[in-house]
Amino acid sequence: MALTDTAIRNAKPKDKPYKMADAGGLLVLIQPSGAKWWRLRYRFGGKEKMLSLGVYPEVSLTDARAARDAAKKQIKGGTDPATARKVETALAAEDTDTFERVALAWWQQWKGSCTSGHADNTLKRLKADVFPFIGHVPVKTLTAPMLLAMAKRIESRGALDIAKRSLQTCGQVMRYAVAHGLAERNPATDVRPSDALTPRKKQNFARLDAKELPGLLRKINDYDGTVITRCALRLMALTFVRTSELIGARWEEIDTQANLWRIPAERMKMKTPHLVPLSKQTLVVLEELRQETGERELLFASNRNPRKSISNNTILFALYRMGYHSRMTGHGFRGMASTILHENGFPHEHIEIQLAHQERNQVSAAYNHATYVQQRAKMMQWWADYLTSAAILRPVLPMKRQA
Repeated sequence: MALTDTAIRNAKPKDKPYKMADAGGLLVLIQPSGAKWWRLRYRFGGKEKMLSLGVYPEVSLTDARAARDAAKKQIKGGTDPATARKVETALAAEDTDTFERVALAWWQQWKGSCTSGHADNTLKRLKADVFPFIGHVPVKTLTAPMLLAMAKRIESRGALDIAKRSLQTCGQVMRYAVAHGLAERNPATDVRPSDALTPRKKQNFARLDAKELPGLLRKINDYDGTVITRCALRLMALTFVRTSELIGARWEEIDTQANLWRIPAERMKMKTPHLVPLSKQTLVVLEELRQETGERELLFASNRNPRKSISNNTILFALYRMGYHSRMTGHGFRGMASTILHENGFPHEHIEIQLAHQERNQVSAAYNHATYVQQRAKMMQWWADYLTSAAILRPVLPMKRQA
């Protein structure tokens, strides 16, 4: 039962501390001294934790419940309330809000909106490339030339992409600083990466011509590596999802009753859910893979650490071993599928949705991910049949579409 103010007020101390529980993990700890401490029990990152919410009656039952709800909201957004409090306390204790301290506070708030891998990589980039140069600078005195000098130092070692991303991240941190009254303006608005950094010629992902597809598929079928890697290569060809979306797949996402793979929004590049219709051939590969990793959460669990997936390089290096160095990548399957499906008359909108090239507008994207599911299921079965034919016949023979 939920606590009442009367019950808390009348609670008497005992020889040992004891707890009185409210809803949602909130409890009050009654000390032998008579002090009544608010605590919140919660789970984060698979671990049970405890957060102090103050002392009754200075913090009333209503205030404690409000604090509990606020902490739950942080948890839902991917932020540990205890960690967020430490950052806020550290910032409050300092007379000067340096870029590093503000950036860490920003990161704690921001990381809930993206995947854990992306958040971790952003923090590593800040620590390795940004903090050593401008981390000590107070955000109030940070200038555009300082940001430019930081980016140029990164660029000087040939890391053009990291230099650009670092500038963009600094802009986000400074927007946070302005919004929280820690700085009057954002100097990053005066520095555009295209104006400050050497432009980099856009390169397309390496991929084979359609005429080379039969040989590639036969080599995948004969690949002498692990079963997990061979299945990854087959599924990459059959589903043409992004490599990160494939290797991060979880068994709970696979719906064999509806023949659908439901990829959640947090694992997608565009942050919207994605449906992949499963062909008969794909289901066969999944059943083979289930014999290897069906007892684990991840389809492509690493042998070294079952809680982590295989790396992006696993597929790439497998292609290298088969003789396709600099000629084919995991992403190349996407371009190859797009070209062949277009050439065989499949509607552009069906192909684009299956490639998850969705609009950034959240409303249209949320709608589009489930659009044309039946038509896309027929298209994906045609594609799987095409690959099956390509792996057997030489050269690839044109296949007639079924209306």
